[in-house]
Amino acid sequence: MSEITIKPISSRRDIHKFVKFHNDLYADCKYAIPELYFDLQCTLSKKNAAMDFCQTQIFLAYRDGKIVGRVVAIINEKANETWKRKCVRFGWIDFIDDDEVSKALLDTVEQWGKERGMEEIHGPLGFTDMDPEGMLYEGHEELGTMVTIYNYHYYNDHMVRHGFEKDEDWIEYRLEIPRATGVPDRLMKVANLVEQRYGVKIHKFKTSRAIMKAFGRDIFKVINAAFKPLFGYSELTDHQIDQYVKMYLDIVDPKLVSTITDKDDYLIAVGICIPSLSEALLKCKGKLFPLGWYHILKALKWKHSKHLEMLLIAVRPEWQGKGVNALFFKDLLPFFISEGYEWCETSVELEKNSKVQSQWSFFENRIHKRRRCWKKKI
Repeated sequence: MSEITIKPISSRRDIHKFVKFHNDLYADCKYAIPELYFDLQCTLSKKNAAMDFCQTQIFLAYRDGKIVGRVVAIINEKANETWKRKCVRFGWIDFIDDDEVSKALLDTVEQWGKERGMEEIHGPLGFTDMDPEGMLYEGHEELGTMVTIYNYHYYNDHMVRHGFEKDEDWIEYRLEIPRATGVPDRLMKVANLVEQRYGVKIHKFKTSRAIMKAFGRDIFKVINAAFKPLFGYSELTDHQIDQYVKMYLDIVDPKLVSTITDKDDYLIAVGICIPSLSEALLKCKGKLFPLGWYHILKALKWKHSKHLEMLLIAVRPEWQGKGVNALFFKDLLPFFISEGYEWCETSVELEKNSKVQSQWSFFENRIHKRRRCWKKKI
């Protein structure tokens, strides 16, 4: 069999090939969501604020002149310092079902990391927790989402054969919206009790710009505080926060954003959902032009999917375990029901995070996806 060649890349033209390989690999898979060329160009650009503290190199694998795999090598210096590990990350990894290809990609990342003093390799992980993470381990017959990884099941078999073992697992839940029965009485009682006991308040806004003006940077400070103890997290810098405020808050539907403050109007918690964009992204095939933007805008504004994606729920540590989460659902559930949504998909959460999982007891629910971070000494 022909030799595999691994090439480092950096040009926009090569990154276009990097995305195209992924989209072509999954072209016949009805569960995989195409990557947006524009989005990944921005993420892998030197303008990404994460580059302030990350070393990185993008690689493509070739055989007989044809691309057969891809990967991004990353050293997140902040995360390594926080967690006292010397890890090189592999992210955005894809490969055909060929052990030689996957081994060549992973060996390349290992060697790149080793040359820079790293002692472990783990992933798939992005630059930060705001990027897709976790190789899909269970749930391959569930529709993917814009913000998570979809991969064929054979990927996990390759990881085992190449000597990797489990580092951490994340899970995702499918929550059924109680359209027939309405907001559960038990949930309302908890929410009302928390409001009375602590003086906390739900704040709603008419526009996304109003959210940005009132709480823009504070939202990401809450995320930093809430996620700081979680596996692999590196706190967002001011530069990153400025980028994310412009990137995300400008397009959210304020009806699907719940902000909660204490009695002094200090932001203590935030929840953000979006209508699922999966069907729209399947239609636009990774391209915003000429008509991709229309499918996405339609899904956001005019004709939404039957399900929602919960981008995040973050509660400041000192308020966790006090029932504050119930206020999110007191606020958002009536809108979910009135708009005809049938179910909601949670964001990825560590399987050990019982605090987060306890809030799903208000709903009919099931775990429908599991993701794995793999690791190996190098």
